[in-house]
Amino acid sequence: MTIFALSSGPGLSGIAVIRVSGPNTKNVLKNLTISPIPSPKVAVVRKFINPKTKDLIDQGILLWFPGPESYTGEDMAEFHVHGSKAVIEAINLSLSKIEGCRLAEPGEFTKIAFQNGKINLLKAESISDLISSETEIQRKQAIKIMSGKSSDKFNSLRERLLKILSNIEAKIDFPDEDLPDNILKNIHSETKSIKNEIDKILNDQKVGERIREGFKIAIIGPTNAGKSSLLNYLSKRDIAIVSEIAGTTRDVIEAHLNLNGYPVVISDTAGIRDSKDEIEKKGIKLALERAENADLNLIVIEPKSVDFSRFLKKFRPKNSILVINKMELGVDNIAEEIKNYDPISISIKKEKNLDKLISLIKENLKNKFILQDDIYITRQRHRTNLEKCVEHLKNFEEKNSLEDFDKAAEDLRLATRYLGTIVGKVDVEEILGSIFNDFCIGK
Repeated sequence: MTIFALSSGPGLSGIAVIRVSGPNTKNVLKNLTISPIPSPKVAVVRKFINPKTKDLIDQGILLWFPGPESYTGEDMAEFHVHGSKAVIEAINLSLSKIEGCRLAEPGEFTKIAFQNGKINLLKAESISDLISSETEIQRKQAIKIMSGKSSDKFNSLRERLLKILSNIEAKIDFPDEDLPDNILKNIHSETKSIKNEIDKILNDQKVGERIREGFKIAIIGPTNAGKSSLLNYLSKRDIAIVSEIAGTTRDVIEAHLNLNGYPVVISDTAGIRDSKDEIEKKGIKLALERAENADLNLIVIEPKSVDFSRFLKKFRPKNSILVINKMELGVDNIAEEIKNYDPISISIKKEKNLDKLISLIKENLKNKFILQDDIYITRQRHRTNLEKCVEHLKNFEEKNSLEDFDKAAEDLRLATRYLGTIVGKVDVEEILGSIFNDFCIGK
């Protein structure tokens, strides 16, 4: 089947790129143009016509990429046309009328590239991350993964495991032959070395995932402390409803921000108090859950708040900033126990000390985004597979005598499989859908 889709962004633009890939691509070019197929990878001006009526649709640039030297590994072409809705619809309609052509599914071009061995899974995911990147640090991370260092590292570890596995399987196949002592000794030292390297990769404070998904900040505190006002101030727009009525915010309201190039997801939550309202109680439960999972909590109180110290004890000070809002009301009577948390006093209404609060947030971000290596874990899928690999390596190490070679070999097979799954070295059909469905159509 030959697929087609708009690969540039939707909406009015000077140029739109429509991509076609598949065995019928040459036939598509013959139907939509009246000129010979151009030389590979050479941009030529062509008139694009309606195959049925022979009416001119548009004039633009045609690029021809014969397989396997193309992005997908198949015959592929790109139509660079004017980016009006009418032109794009006319081209797509004409393509849909050609036998054997259909509209591409999300991520299908990249999925075909993976299936044809043009890229591995890590690179496919990094392409998606690059398209979705909103900040400079997200762009840099995606580019580094595309460079292949992470793939090379995981492939290298996998090759080392395969070499160990081959020695053990040789013993299984030839039980009467003794493995040399140096090989037996090397098997244990090598597997331990591999496990330590993976442990080091896992001990990354989830920086890669923070960069990709955004640093999670939760604004929590009692009702009417100014949480929604703080969210609106940091977002520079009115996202949350601000009211003197207690309990206005009942659900979690999120905003995606770019603070000094760092991606941030900031959440306004329901005010924490004793409530008999079932809906508000659910909102308070969500607020507490969001606080538990946040990378940083902004705990907002005000001078006349009821005692909030019991609540403060639930959160580690290093993951929280205590903010006393409405400093214009006076902060002299704040309880000593609360002062021990080194609070920062601000006034959202008077716009006092907000720059100091933002500096504290930025400093916290900077410390959490420190990178020690070029090997990134950017998805839970990667982390889970690495953890399972380590688990089976530990199981293998417990078989000290290596007498039970069958079970030892199975542990190594599973460890190798989990490593291979990260880059797509094994049958990964069951995970392809979840990966490529996150792509936009046309990529």
